[in-house]
Amino acid sequence: MNGYENNKADLRKRLNRVEGQVRGIARMVDDDKCCIDILTQVSAATKALETVALSLLGDHLSHCVAQASTEGGEVAAEKVREANEAIARLVRS
Repeated sequence: MNGYENNKADLRKRLNRVEGQVRGIARMVDDDKCCIDILTQVSAATKALETVALSLLGDHLSHCVAQASTEGGEVAAEKVREANEAIARLVRS
């Protein structure tokens, strides 16, 4: 079972909203809307995706990493490494 299993409906709802935002941004470009208005919507979609990412990261830490830490050893070390790499990717983006 994935760590986000209990949060799946909320994640899906958020992702559907982001998908709609991105389609709206594409329409704004097609309709030659003001750059600043488009950038505002891009920022909103980016923040929405960041919220999804942080939720998934929290689920990963509280489920996958916590479970692996009870096993200890290489399994735990691998999950911590994965989490560190994911955090690094989020911070860089």
